[in-house]
Amino acid sequence: MKTLILLSLFCQFASPVKHSLEFMLSYSHGTRDIPEFVAVALVDKVEIIYCDSTGQAPEATMDWMDKLFKKNPQHLAWYADKCLGNQHTFKATIENLMQHFNQTEDIHIFQRMNGCEWDDETDEVSGNLHYGYDGEDLISLDLETETWIAPKQQAVFTKHEWDTDRYNSIFWKYALRHDCIENLKEYVNYGKSSLQKTDLPSVSLLQKSPSSPVSCHATGFYPNRAMMFWRKDGEEIHEDVDHREILPNHDGSFQMSVDLNLSSVPPEDWRRYDCVFHLSGVKDDIITKLDKAVIRTNWERPGNVTVPITAAVAVLALVFITATAFIVYKRKKAKSPPPPPDNNYELCLRLNPET
Repeated sequence: MKTLILLSLFCQFASPVKHSLEFMLSYSHGTRDIPEFVAVALVDKVEIIYCDSTGQAPEATMDWMDKLFKKNPQHLAWYADKCLGNQHTFKATIENLMQHFNQTEDIHIFQRMNGCEWDDETDEVSGNLHYGYDGEDLISLDLETETWIAPKQQAVFTKHEWDTDRYNSIFWKYALRHDCIENLKEYVNYGKSSLQKTDLPSVSLLQKSPSSPVSCHATGFYPNRAMMFWRKDGEEIHEDVDHREILPNHDGSFQMSVDLNLSSVPPEDWRRYDCVFHLSGVKDDIITKLDKAVIRTNWERPGNVTVPITAAVAVLALVFITATAFIVYKRKKAKSPPPPPDNNYELCLRLNPET
């Protein structure tokens, strides 16, 4: 899964105050044409490692991460071992969940999302650990109280049992606030030339038909810490506005769009609207005035040539992300022992911290 009218394109450096390392792991039952198991690691919201159940080795998705793997082959071997181990663990867990919920067919997805955040100015750190099932929170760890939170009634028994297992919560707290932070600092230092750069996008106004909303579309920006919104008379508006999620481009940059419904706005008032794109760490915003003359469409206006809207990449990426429900993965010290195995559903859900 790896820029339109050019308004501006600059390269500069900006250092974000907070950095993050996130792991997402997912196992899908009943899906076709996509891997059952998918795991990704992200630094500052940028994917750096990918692996799945097709049998291939984990893949570095950033050049600097590939160089790190070549410099330290044991690091790649560790990811390969954990990728394979999680496939088996997640498969067993989703089968237990389906049995517990009395499910047999249809599509079901089990996820784990965990990671850490580091403030490079204050040195403050934090961590998180969440399990999910079929798009809903299942159970998560409160690192402050070292207790588990179970929003679903079916996981309450697991919460009570895990709350009595001090080793499990203490292990995760240390792993997320120490091991994860150690790795995050290493990645940020090794990939800083890439992670700290900023690329501004090209921005276009798009419209499918005269009655369709006008979409303000930005593509080619990096990193993905960005926001975009519509304004009227200089004030941000929310009514009749539809924000789309940020999606990856094949070259490692990102794209996003925000739609504005103008069905109730008279043509003479269009000049009161503009679209604002803001990239974190960059002082100046990109402001695009709402002007019919610059709107690109896939319908023909008198005197103009039809211009197709090429949004297929965004649609395909959104479908893939929704279908696979990206999940994530975490590092731990190699010498840390795993908790004892148990075939019981509640303990199978534990997902051996090693994996």
